[in-house]
Amino acid sequence: MKPIVVLGSGLAGYSVIRELRKLDRDIPVTLVTRDSGDYYSKPMLSNALAQGKDAAALVQTRAADMAAQLGIQLLVETEVRAIDRANKTLDTTSGEIAYDRLVIALGADPIRIPVQGDAAEAVLSVNDIADYARFRGLLGNKKTVRIDPSTSLRTEGFVEMRSSAGASTGSARTEVVIMGGGLIGCEFANDLASAGHAVSVIDPGPWPIASLMPEQAGRQLLAPLAALGVDWRFGTSVSRVDHAATGYLLTLADGAQLHADLVLSAVGLRPRIALAQQAGLAVNRGIAVDAHLRSSDAAIFALGDCAEIEGKVQPFVLPIMHAARALAKTLAGEETAVVFPAMPVVVKTPAHPVAVLPVARDAVGGWQLRANSDGVKMEFLDAEQRISGFVLTGPYAAERNEMSKQVGQRALPL
Repeated sequence: MKPIVVLGSGLAGYSVIRELRKLDRDIPVTLVTRDSGDYYSKPMLSNALAQGKDAAALVQTRAADMAAQLGIQLLVETEVRAIDRANKTLDTTSGEIAYDRLVIALGADPIRIPVQGDAAEAVLSVNDIADYARFRGLLGNKKTVRIDPSTSLRTEGFVEMRSSAGASTGSARTEVVIMGGGLIGCEFANDLASAGHAVSVIDPGPWPIASLMPEQAGRQLLAPLAALGVDWRFGTSVSRVDHAATGYLLTLADGAQLHADLVLSAVGLRPRIALAQQAGLAVNRGIAVDAHLRSSDAAIFALGDCAEIEGKVQPFVLPIMHAARALAKTLAGEETAVVFPAMPVVVKTPAHPVAVLPVARDAVGGWQLRANSDGVKMEFLDAEQRISGFVLTGPYAAERNEMSKQVGQRALPL
């Protein structure tokens, strides 16, 4: 009997197998991953530094244990080169693999903004646990050389900071420039600054997380993160990254220059569609699938960051979990369409918590301010004055479950 083959060992891949095993312990399943296959929480990558966690500490279950628990064949460090839809086989670096049904859960790749300069290739991205291990290693080992302006004392391997009284504080800091002030950029900024590093955030937009939140909500993040030491620079972008005597010299589009020990790109993700596209599957921004997660090939499904479900890419944890449950039922023989409830996105910025239920960029309606104190509570009202989105910041973020229940209802008068 040919197995169900799942491509990808992230949250989407492992979740659909877990859900399937609740329904059927016997159906053969093979999971193929180009990574180690260890299970970890990807959202933790952007808030693990302040907790002092290295890559090993983020692993929740080793690959071999996952395979044993789920009763699957697990092929790690295996690249899939092609899908042969006619013969229902995969060409991989571990040999040919036959499938009965195929689930593509390959995730997404970091978007790389082209920059000039002789150190352009030094720009880092953190998209998986191997990236995080490298980033954390560089963060911890990067040597810096600074000059104390009051004494001209050169210090190697750490920054010796002096107070106005001249006493040494002896604190080590790394200067990190983050390209992108969206959700992930803000999470990394909060995490890095909380861990004691100097952080600058560069973004061409007008305020933080501008793609998800209105201005009044986005600007709530400015002061709390600035208090941690985050330097915000909006309305510009990084044009060049060049080697300097120590670290890198960045030139911005507005002509400004600044030093960095590390440069982290966090400008967004692009669904991995190349394999599906080469196989002739329908693709748009992601792999096009219907409400049953079925692609243009009836035997091939997709979910997670690589999938475009009925025209929408749903790259967050809650949509992935709902999609995994529905797909598991379909794979077990009960055709089940995924139904998404209101699913607010929680932004991991402890300095100023945020919960947002985004609305489409072309949504008809407007934002209404419901409350404003140490944060804001805002609703997006459609043409019929129904709540179709919201953003909660600061103390209001704790109200996300209650606000979710109000989605679709008419807004109460102010």
